[in-house]
Amino acid sequence: MVILTTVLSVTAVSVALAFIIIVAEYFFNNYGECEIDINGGNKVLKIEGGSSLLSALAGQKIFIPSACGGKATCGLCKVQVLEGAGPLLPTEEPYLTEDERKNHYRLSCQVKVKNNIRILVPEELFNIKEFVTTIESVTQLTHDIKGFKFKLPDGETVHFKAGQYMQLYTKPYAKVKESVYRAYSIASAPSDDGIVELIIRLVPDGICTTYAHTQLSEGDQVNISGPYGDFYLRGDCKEIVMIAGGSGLAPMKSIILDVLEKNIDIKMNFFFGAVTKKDLYYLDFFHDLAKRHENLRFIPALSKPAPEDNWDGEVGLITEVVDRYIEDCSEMEGYLCGSPGMINACLSVLNKKGMSDDRIFFDKF
Repeated sequence: MVILTTVLSVTAVSVALAFIIIVAEYFFNNYGECEIDINGGNKVLKIEGGSSLLSALAGQKIFIPSACGGKATCGLCKVQVLEGAGPLLPTEEPYLTEDERKNHYRLSCQVKVKNNIRILVPEELFNIKEFVTTIESVTQLTHDIKGFKFKLPDGETVHFKAGQYMQLYTKPYAKVKESVYRAYSIASAPSDDGIVELIIRLVPDGICTTYAHTQLSEGDQVNISGPYGDFYLRGDCKEIVMIAGGSGLAPMKSIILDVLEKNIDIKMNFFFGAVTKKDLYYLDFFHDLAKRHENLRFIPALSKPAPEDNWDGEVGLITEVVDRYIEDCSEMEGYLCGSPGMINACLSVLNKKGMSDDRIFFDKF
């Protein structure tokens, strides 16, 4: 009887605590209607409080760049919050410089809308659009990389700079109950403005990449938004060095096609690195372009070619190959896209060859 009484007492206390938590959640997290004042009253949004600033703006079709889908790992979703943001969070600190903090910059994915808030947003972000596209084709490029072509609705076009990216939105699938989004560089040329080509590598346990690789087929409808990003050709010099690995080939393909189509007077050195031959793709495509255009040099390389690869091209880390080919790049620009480790290694070799940091542009993923 004593044991039964004790169990019943503990159960009653647990139920009471759960009830108190539910009531507290309702009253303390029910922020009611909040206003988001954008650019000094140019736009005033009325939204239900409680969501992140990033999500609240996206719900009103104002899209802030975010490569990580709001997980505070990319640092791209910065906006100036003049009032109503609350204290700076530890998750934001690594991504904000001292000047940005003084000028009230915050990560919009980490700012929760709890009351009226005043923000400043660059005007160009109002030009970002959401599109309901249809998958025109899916191509298996390597064992873990697929190419997708998304056709925009008839009469709609997307205007972007070669090198920029789009955000791809998932639908709930398997055990994933909510829609998420991730950023992928555009691989197609800006001139082909009715199609968006994305190159997506399957990341183990990646929600969005798994969705793309296992759930999407030709004819499916998919939401994308964009364009975003400040990775694009500056064109302030006569020669550039381009270095990519894996799906980082995508923005390079767009930039190269754009330069060739517009007959821009720039010499391009494109280094594409992989581990073994099964990790390479678009080899014939770029070799053919290089044969037909004197201003394009294409150098693929393998760091650990397998015996069955019968590889007779460049061998070594892509930075070692760049080191062998480029003598002096002090008058060049550098464009990099790949993993953080690859980017950091490339920065070192380009600096050693005379390229200053302000001439190097990159996308890490």
